[in-house]
Amino acid sequence: SSSSSKALSTPPSSSLSNSFATTLLRAMSTIKPWSSPMVESHGDYRAEAYLEDHIGGKLYEKQHSLPRLPVPSISETISRFVPTALPLAKSEEEKDTIIKACEDFESQAAELQQRLLERKEANSDSSWLQLWWNTLGYLQVRDPLVVNVSYFFQFSDDGSLPQVPPSSKSLGVLRAASLLYSAAGFRQLVASGDLPHEAIGRKEPKTPLCSAAYKYMFNACRVPRKGEDTYKIYDPALNTHVVVAVNGKFYSFDFVEKGSGEVLPLEVLEDRLQQCVEMSKSGPSLPMLGYLTSDDRDICADARASLLRAGGSKMEEALKVLESGALMICLDENENPTSKKHASEVFWTGGLSSGHNRWFDKSIQIICTKNGKAGMNGEHSMMDGMPVVNFCDYVTKTPYADVLAHSNSKAS
Repeated sequence: SSSSSKALSTPPSSSLSNSFATTLLRAMSTIKPWSSPMVESHGDYRAEAYLEDHIGGKLYEKQHSLPRLPVPSISETISRFVPTALPLAKSEEEKDTIIKACEDFESQAAELQQRLLERKEANSDSSWLQLWWNTLGYLQVRDPLVVNVSYFFQFSDDGSLPQVPPSSKSLGVLRAASLLYSAAGFRQLVASGDLPHEAIGRKEPKTPLCSAAYKYMFNACRVPRKGEDTYKIYDPALNTHVVVAVNGKFYSFDFVEKGSGEVLPLEVLEDRLQQCVEMSKSGPSLPMLGYLTSDDRDICADARASLLRAGGSKMEEALKVLESGALMICLDENENPTSKKHASEVFWTGGLSSGHNRWFDKSIQIICTKNGKAGMNGEHSMMDGMPVVNFCDYVTKTPYADVLAHSNSKAS
């Protein structure tokens, strides 16, 4: 599905800039190093739950007191099913058949219902559904990620970008640098645990929602394996680089300070992104490896194994850099979409001309076209939509002009 996150297009104001500065200051809490530089998940949130206790903070403070996912009674399920099914019946005979089947179902499903209740009790520290959801619903699915699993968001235009881009950089580079600058603040909030946990309800106290998925947002990547994929998450305290895709080639550079996590000046990010663009124009012609992440998952696993056999330790290190990057920036300098349809094709699949400039296993890819359009593509397996909506809202709420003003104020 696609969604538009509104980017402000108003001129920079002191109130907005001050708000942005306050938010970034709150994001400067220290990230605690993990006991292991990398954790490989097999789809069970319980296996990585110790990281929530280690990180702590507002984000994970309710993890041990979350409401349990119930197992609905059969009668409750039937009472909800029948009113929705009967209007679809094409005859009275078909209606009678549905009613009779539902009457018989409670006794037919009694053993399965008991097994579900036993599973719920056996998973007293988690949801009885989560492992099935992550493995059967995602990691074991062999269909290509593109279209079948991956999702995208198309961001609203940033009206504060220069009307005429500088001669040395495209609007896409400027937009990417601005979004990356904001992404650094959200990453710091997540990795330090300072991001407030989500809650629902109109009355206090509101019901807290699980924060487990946030661990798989940054410095994370799905890894193709035969039969069932895995998910690698890397210590954000050790990995301060972003991965950049341009013309099907991949580069990396640090975008935050090691230790403090403070984002580098916007001008530095722009220059480093532009350097990636320039480097992509020269050098040897390379195979378009990004396409390998768009195939059947067992074929992807074979391709990854072939790369490691052919490239040895250098290829292993290159894949580690790609997988451990905070996120990926895809600079589509060959794309100038003017319609929502064209832009959605670029952000969802890469369209007919930019599919090679992706790594669809990466948890978050921010995509920027030459004319300043932007969106993101997400890998779905360990992280559902709400955390990513929060991320997209955060990085798009502050326009380029205000990011520039904030960056310049820090430098002065």
